[in-house]
Amino acid sequence: MSHILVERAFPEPRTLEDMIDKAPAPGHGCFGLYMVIFRVSFLATDGSRAVCCFEAPDADSVRTPLRSMGVDVSMLWSGNTHDAPALDQATIASANVLVERSFAQPVPFESIAALAKANASCLELHGAEFMRSYFARDGKRMLCLYRAPDAESVRSAQRAAQMPFDRVWAFDPVWPKNAASRTSAVRAS
Repeated sequence: MSHILVERAFPEPRTLEDMIDKAPAPGHGCFGLYMVIFRVSFLATDGSRAVCCFEAPDADSVRTPLRSMGVDVSMLWSGNTHDAPALDQATIASANVLVERSFAQPVPFESIAALAKANASCLELHGAEFMRSYFARDGKRMLCLYRAPDAESVRSAQRAAQMPFDRVWAFDPVWPKNAASRTSAVRAS
């Protein structure tokens, strides 16, 4: 199974309640047919954007049902997850800030990870902690999750560390409808 991410921007802000209502239950409709598992979405606190995370055999398995639902899939990509060492899944589930990174040329994950590790003190200074990265298989896109007091703390730490980023935003997680807890949804991903 692959990790598939869909980045979305909304012309009209979405509410957390709206996203929760539309979150697919495991095995729902075409998702079950294509063996797609919805894991979690991250909705910007201002409702302007979201990232939806799925597990599926391949990207087309997610693209097909989302298109049938009228969802824009222009920013759908396959990637790998990289978690912070020695963190349990409950801690990772406490992330609340997302950093978007894009690269004009493919970049090896190890080079970005080394840069982040060398500048870890910048995060600590701003009260932020790295939780997880989603890294595109083509090496051109990366999303990083942090636990921090606010988005500005992470933004300041990224600037101080001279880490490349496109956007930094606070989010609320949207879990599968029948998830027993936040932890179980993250544990499975």
